[in-house]
Amino acid sequence: MTHMLSLLLFLAAVALVGAFGALFEPGEWYAALQKPVLTPPGWVFGPVWTVLYVLIAVAGWLVWRAEGMGAALAAWIVQLVFNGAWSFAMFGARQIGLAMIIIGVLWLAIVAFMVLARPVSRTATLLFAPYWAWVSYAAILNLRIWQLN
Repeated sequence: MTHMLSLLLFLAAVALVGAFGALFEPGEWYAALQKPVLTPPGWVFGPVWTVLYVLIAVAGWLVWRAEGMGAALAAWIVQLVFNGAWSFAMFGARQIGLAMIIIGVLWLAIVAFMVLARPVSRTATLLFAPYWAWVSYAAILNLRIWQLN
């Protein structure tokens, strides 16, 4: 029962970051921007982020269960903070260049987590792989939007 409660806490922490990010909807400003051809339709983001947020929570929880508060979990917390910060910078503050910097730090924090988590939980590392791929793709889109606008 304790394991399930702790998993729920990780899910809640990630859900709070997701809810924070959702406060800053792209809206008309984003719709008016020039975007690269590879930009997915808006409806894709909700389902993708829902799955990714569950994977992020489970990965953090697995590392926490394996070693408690250590370097890997610290990297997990950092990536979570920058995940929320990106939404604010891009859609709340409408600062595409700042969002580019933030997504770069987010990407580094994701990689740091994966490297640090690997000896602790290979499963946690694998759970972060789709997140890493999506943020890599999002960083390319962010860069192209910044260049086009």
